[in-house]
Amino acid sequence: MQNLLIAPSLMCMDLLRLEEQVSFLNDKIGYFHVDIMDGHFVPNLTLSPFFVSQLKRVANAPIDCHLMVTNPQDYVCTLADAGATMISFHAETANGQAFRLIETIRAKGMQCGLVVNPETPLEAVTLYLDRVDKVTIMTVDPGFAGQSFIPAMLKKITIFAEYRQQNQLGYLVEVDGSCNKMTYAALVDAGAEVLIVGSSGLFGHAENISEAWQIMEKDLAEVLA
Repeated sequence: MQNLLIAPSLMCMDLLRLEEQVSFLNDKIGYFHVDIMDGHFVPNLTLSPFFVSQLKRVANAPIDCHLMVTNPQDYVCTLADAGATMISFHAETANGQAFRLIETIRAKGMQCGLVVNPETPLEAVTLYLDRVDKVTIMTVDPGFAGQSFIPAMLKKITIFAEYRQQNQLGYLVEVDGSCNKMTYAALVDAGAEVLIVGSSGLFGHAENISEAWQIMEKDLAEVLA
């Protein structure tokens, strides 16, 4: 799959089959993607630090926690204790404390990811792009699964990929939102290296996780051949 990394979004999984699905995915993925929402920064509530602590009991793959919260600094220590590998925070909540937040995340032994909403430009985050391990481009407005893809984000993916190359930086370029058969080719062509797959990309394909994964692999192979 052209060195693509896949990050299943666990808010879309069958939580009654957590151990079965996580065990199957462990050796096949780049990250487990865990959305943590506070009902304030986005109008939804999903997973939690407690969920991360339970996930860690069966997860061998890295756990990336996407903080869709107003006060990301309040979650760092709890998530570190729960077993998170990486914390990915939103630029929209971090500007004003971004450098301190990154230092705190690293001091807890975790990697650091940055997430940018569709309307947030590269220029808003250039001063600390050299300090993050991954940049996640939202191709939908954050907060809910199943939203329509925003085509203008393809250019934005390319902008972040080209900026990295021009400035010899090391972050991965990840995409969150509507990663599926209809968008795979365009996302990879634009520069995406990590795809977050949810209902339309993985879990909605079949009830059985092995069958769902096979369908996803077939879809990727067809459009990326």
